[in-house]
Amino acid sequence: MNVTLKYEISKDTDDRLVKVKPLIDKWYQHKAKAIFHERLAELLPKATWVTGIPSFRVMAMKKQWGSCSTKGNLMLNPHLVKAQKECIDYVILHELCHIAEHNHSERFWRLLTQVMPNWKEVKAKLDDMAEMYLNE
Repeated sequence: MNVTLKYEISKDTDDRLVKVKPLIDKWYQHKAKAIFHERLAELLPKATWVTGIPSFRVMAMKKQWGSCSTKGNLMLNPHLVKAQKECIDYVILHELCHIAEHNHSERFWRLLTQVMPNWKEVKAKLDDMAEMYLNE
């Protein structure tokens, strides 16, 4: 991605990073909200156990792509938008499964397999990217 600024900032790398990084983070937040909203709307019909539309927040996390509160509120990492669509879908479906099973029990994994039979391959792809994308 290229970043073009309307005003001149110093050539000092640290100064540029301090000014540019928040702009990029804000762009990812905005982009992530739109994409996650779209993917969630498309995936919800698969999650027949979910009533209504769960609320979600976009929040950068260092060690995870998403989470689900005990109340069914989703939290998704904005860096997930750097991944392929199927990886985004995996995380959203994973978190939606937590609405029914708030753990990683055998029932949870069976439910995930029902809605995304190839989740293991997709998760492997995402795991391969995690260190690079989560630590930016």
